[in-house]
Amino acid sequence: MFVDQVKIYTKGGDGGNGMVAYRREKYVPNGGPAGGDGGNGADVVFEVDEGLRTLMDFRYQRHFKAPRGEHGMSKNMHGRNAEDMIVKVPPGTIVKDDDTGELIADLTEHGQRAVIAKAGRGGRGNTRFATPANPAPELSEKGEPGQERYVVLELKLLADVGLVGFPSVGKSTLLSIVSAAKPKIGDYHFTTIAPNLGMVETEDGRSFVMADLPGLIEGAHEGVGLGHQFLRHIERTRVIVHVIDMSGLEGRDPYEDYLTINAELKAYNLRLTERPQIIVANKMDMPDSEENLKNFKEKMEEDFPVFGISAVTRQGLRDLLFAIADKLEETPEFAMFEEEDEETKDQRVLYKHEKAEQEFIITREPDGTFVVSGAKIERLFKMTDFSREESQKRFARQLRTMGVDEALRERGAKDGDTVRLLEFEFDFVD
Repeated sequence: MFVDQVKIYTKGGDGGNGMVAYRREKYVPNGGPAGGDGGNGADVVFEVDEGLRTLMDFRYQRHFKAPRGEHGMSKNMHGRNAEDMIVKVPPGTIVKDDDTGELIADLTEHGQRAVIAKAGRGGRGNTRFATPANPAPELSEKGEPGQERYVVLELKLLADVGLVGFPSVGKSTLLSIVSAAKPKIGDYHFTTIAPNLGMVETEDGRSFVMADLPGLIEGAHEGVGLGHQFLRHIERTRVIVHVIDMSGLEGRDPYEDYLTINAELKAYNLRLTERPQIIVANKMDMPDSEENLKNFKEKMEEDFPVFGISAVTRQGLRDLLFAIADKLEETPEFAMFEEEDEETKDQRVLYKHEKAEQEFIITREPDGTFVVSGAKIERLFKMTDFSREESQKRFARQLRTMGVDEALRERGAKDGDTVRLLEFEFDFVD
């Protein structure tokens, strides 16, 4: 099965908890605090493996949770940092955040890495909180939670040349003859139900990768037929080879076929119109093909080269492959995304306006309970050890400093009202 789009869950490792401990050794009076820090958690890292061709593995494992850091120990011993979780992906994988649609990574080269879910830092032990006023604190932090996110993986094949056209025009036959690929070939529509890749080598020693994409039909960009699932794979190709059935045996006009497919490519992605095209008039061994080709050239308005071939008899293949190789040599790679400008990427810094993270939000439930939420305040809450009174007091001071107490009063909170944070409830004390 060819899998080219999946949604998965990733979570960076939590940090290890800091420890509350004291130095207790004979003949060492006033030993002081000796609690170590927790270790950092592990990042979830995607790495390109050129041996992979599909996202099939992600059909069976959709959750990737990195290990947490080791907890701090006594005698000021820090916990060990967790080793990063490496997840292998095929070349050509694009990673997007499912909630925001933001592009996280475009992974194309073997060994290329990207951090997808960041780890949490380790919590601090009580040694870190010692001050002249409080030389023996009963205070430590829990580890910071790792980043959680759902991401969508899209595979866009790394092919130099893409074969497009209606079903049964001979794309798979052409690929099977010019390369060692063995696509399924049949005399019915939609024989090809997944893209096929083949390495093509010309007589003069030049080589390139050719992709045979499932047949397109009118409305493909809107989800009609099979082709819409695989239109994304044409985006990385540098040259489009448009295969047309010039025999007209199925009752279609070759020029109308040509216009229809180009309209589908344009509707899917306007940037595909920038790609150079080579038109292949296939099935020239059939009776009416010569007349149809003549009419086709008369109607042609674009200045694309047209090659008459027969994939079955191998007529015209040599000249076609030379023309494709020549066109590839003069065609640069197309940037997948607007912000990728290869010439200036290394010389410039992109500054983006990022909205400041909202520290907290206060809402009210129908039963009168005040609900406090927000990424920063929830992170502080999870890193607080509520089993120790000193930690509870520190958390209360942090809330006061952030302005939570004042905001609750403005919303009408009175002494004794219930305040909820995550699944925990507190009484408001004015």
